[in-house]
Amino acid sequence: MMEFILPAIGHLFEPLNIFLMVVGLTGGIIVGAMPGLTATMGVALMVPATFAMDATSGLIMLGAIYVGAIYGGSNSACLICTPGTPSSVATTFDGWPLCQSGHADIGLNTSLLASVFGGIVGTVFLLFLAAPLARVALQFGGPENFWLCIFGLSTIAVMSSGNIVKGLLGGAIGLIIATIGIDPNEGVPRFTFGYYPLVQGVEVIPAMIGLFSFSQVLYLIGSYKPFIADYKPTPGALMHVVKTLVGRCKVNLLRSSVIGTLVGMLPGAGGEIASIIAYNEAKRWDKQPERYGTGVIEGVAASESANNAVIGGALIPMLTLGIPGSAVAAVILGALLAKGIQPGFKVFTATGDLAYTFIMSQFAVNLLMIPIGLILARIMTKLLSIRLTFVAIGIVVLSVIGAYAIRNSMLDVWIVIGFGFFGYFSNRVGLDTGAMALGIILGPMIEENLGRCVHLSKASGGSVINVFFESPIAILLMALTALSLITPFLLDLKRKRQAAKCACAPTPAKEGSDHA
Repeated sequence: MMEFILPAIGHLFEPLNIFLMVVGLTGGIIVGAMPGLTATMGVALMVPATFAMDATSGLIMLGAIYVGAIYGGSNSACLICTPGTPSSVATTFDGWPLCQSGHADIGLNTSLLASVFGGIVGTVFLLFLAAPLARVALQFGGPENFWLCIFGLSTIAVMSSGNIVKGLLGGAIGLIIATIGIDPNEGVPRFTFGYYPLVQGVEVIPAMIGLFSFSQVLYLIGSYKPFIADYKPTPGALMHVVKTLVGRCKVNLLRSSVIGTLVGMLPGAGGEIASIIAYNEAKRWDKQPERYGTGVIEGVAASESANNAVIGGALIPMLTLGIPGSAVAAVILGALLAKGIQPGFKVFTATGDLAYTFIMSQFAVNLLMIPIGLILARIMTKLLSIRLTFVAIGIVVLSVIGAYAIRNSMLDVWIVIGFGFFGYFSNRVGLDTGAMALGIILGPMIEENLGRCVHLSKASGGSVINVFFESPIAILLMALTALSLITPFLLDLKRKRQAAKCACAPTPAKEGSDHA
């Protein structure tokens, strides 16, 4: 390894590669912050530009765009409650309340530093543990992926601990919406009501834009506020965030980053599942879980460290097995194949210079993201000083353009509008739109993997239950799901006991009462 790492570090200081990292990062952050323009779209658009470069430089640029776009989604999540990418959905839970309370810079700085930490942890795993983790990823089939998605869905119980019934109802609505379109197992249309465009189903990104962005525009307009939120720069905001992350968020950051890496290496899982599971675990193990959702640094840190650690995890099976762990990794894989490079374990020996230069560039890109992210965050906070009317118009225009650009379909535009009104009224009656979004994201994965389990049971002549219990990993995920479901009740019981102890404790005598 060392024979390749030292030359790889030298390649990073070449002027062209530095320029590509800076440009790729900046462009990726801007793309990620714009609703509807995903990391996959940003990387795919730049693949043709890499044909004029050598393979190493092209790969460095695509990797920088990937990192920047995943982080960039947190900017719009914090400032306008709109996840720029699906993996930033959980960031809105605490990022937007921070912005509303006048601490937008705290939210933005937290998302930046947590993203950098998560990205570095994911790259460390990629550098030192690629081979063993790739073998673990191969153990995941239909049963394991099914229970992973069920485990992700069980986080609704913790996310909605204040009102579990409404949380479960929101998740159920999301699952129902996810069934619209072609049945992934039988190949027949369902719930299209005779309207042919619905055969495509409900695309996740337009649904997220509608639930979080368009609905938020309706809420802000109805509030008659002159601006999105009152904002005054917090003196020493960056140092405050650094001290908080180093002080009380160390375990949270590390746990979330490991979760992100492990989930990222599983094909099809992605940052959405990783960030929500990490957020759920951060809330579960916090001494005051009721703070989450009110604007706490820990919530933003958990989500952002996890979804950026996914990048390193997604690249592990891509480089070692030729199996992309995410849609963006699939695009990068295509760029590698176009250059005549065949991913596999030999990529670390036959083309070790390229592989290790790419991996080391991920370290450099994450570190470069600190100054570039701080500059862009300062520019983006100016959005809060623009009149709400103009901001609302801009959000609507970007939402419509971003939704239409995904499939060039007017159906996606109507989905944005429809889900916008639905999300607005759901918030008014207390339904959890986060749980609804989780159902829409996980529904297709659950159904597809359950279908695989059914086919496996038919092929083996057994039952679906036998297929589940044949896998130790699936049994472990079942246990984690059960723990996730009973945790809210255990925490509630613990709080009631503590309240009872406080009520029974004798009231201390007031100072000076002995002299009365």
